[in-house]
Amino acid sequence: MLKVVKQEIEMEAALKKKLEFICSFCNITPIIQNGSIRKLEQTNLIYVEPHRIIIKNITLLAFNYESNLYIENLSKSIPLKELENFIKTL
Repeated sequence: MLKVVKQEIEMEAALKKKLEFICSFCNITPIIQNGSIRKLEQTNLIYVEPHRIIIKNITLLAFNYESNLYIENLSKSIPLKELENFIKTL
């Protein structure tokens, strides 16, 4: 039987700082949940669960060292620099 090992990963400090700065500029407090790595023991299969940023009941997904944010799922993305405009349209 395969065992799933879950290990939490911290959000990159620079990414978290940028997100908090943009949200504070828009007078919004985001809810940030760290992502995780899920590994199947005795295999080489690994799944990286993205960090979740919840703003006005919209879930944004983010990965460390990446400049795009994903809206609800991985099919639609926006650059981090356009987050302020996205928040203002909500």
